[in-house]
Amino acid sequence: MTILEKMREAATTLDNAFIQQWKKDGGKVVGYTCTFMPSEIIHAAGLLPVRLRGIGITSLAISDSYFGPVICSVPKCYVQLGAEGKFDFLDGAIISNGCDSMRRAFDTWRVADKDQPCLPKFFEFLNVPHKALDYAVDFYEQDLKLIADKIADHFGVKITDQAIKKSIALYNEGRKLLQKFDALRWRKDTPITGEDAMAVIIASQVIPREEFNSLLGELLTELEKAPTIANGKKRIMLIGSANDDVDFVKVVEESGGIVVADTVCFGSRTYVDMVEEKGKLLHNLAETYLKNNICPRMLGFYPDRIAYIKDLAKKSSIDGAVLQNVRFCDLHGSENGVIERDLEEDGIPCMRLEREYGPLAETGRIRMRIDALIERMQ
Repeated sequence: MTILEKMREAATTLDNAFIQQWKKDGGKVVGYTCTFMPSEIIHAAGLLPVRLRGIGITSLAISDSYFGPVICSVPKCYVQLGAEGKFDFLDGAIISNGCDSMRRAFDTWRVADKDQPCLPKFFEFLNVPHKALDYAVDFYEQDLKLIADKIADHFGVKITDQAIKKSIALYNEGRKLLQKFDALRWRKDTPITGEDAMAVIIASQVIPREEFNSLLGELLTELEKAPTIANGKKRIMLIGSANDDVDFVKVVEESGGIVVADTVCFGSRTYVDMVEEKGKLLHNLAETYLKNNICPRMLGFYPDRIAYIKDLAKKSSIDGAVLQNVRFCDLHGSENGVIERDLEEDGIPCMRLEREYGPLAETGRIRMRIDALIERMQ
């Protein structure tokens, strides 16, 4: 199996081969819902941090009985999979208030557990501020300390400063490798499709970081020598809310484009900033994670976000942008309209697309919309 095939397997399977091996070796797995939960804390406890995902859904019958109809389908998928027993490999889960819909997943999953036991034994909530002011960073730091203490107490481990420092260094190494990976995507002669690139980025969040860093290092060496696959295709940036479905990127590219950059949740926003490895480590984590303002849940930072997007558009030499959001995602749905306005003013053709999450997406309608965008770019 090639490196890309291993990455794709990890990106398209809930209980992937890396997780299975980790469990076979006696390891514990803790899932988390949002990039605002520092993986370094879970890793420092000797546990495997895994980003929760809603892939493989064929029905929402169970979660529909707990959620109302006018709500993002991402948390609905999580509760559905939990109730179906698809998250039985988890030893713990941490839900955070990335948005109001995701906050409701914490309450709803607990209610579903009363009807049919489906909660991981360790199930906690992380409260993340919506501002990045000094007092908010201090509050967030205290909450990170609280969640770290709960992890240590439940799993009977010690989370030392030395362990956190080691984990920060390891994850920083991964961030640097992913940034090199992005630089390869941005080349005029890019050697990798957006579909495969998304699989690599998702894999970084669902397999042990030590193994991921090693695999990505090897892959970078291969890609440096690989031939281009761009071949005159229109270069597209993918912007917006949660997407961990590589087949969605495949649909985007089937119309003659190639996705060379992204700012989606699950995408490149997860490795933009390095964490300082000296000083007060929990404070460093709180400051870095909270001041990563690419997510529209953070108030008052739109100028920073659009500046980042425009800079990324320039570095990757895009011809157009797809601004997608999961239906009923108020955060990205609202902000995508402003981003579209600002990018169009800079001469970048944009297309806004509202869709259901993951495998619930309407392939034919999406392909027709992408075709129209490609025509505009031509």
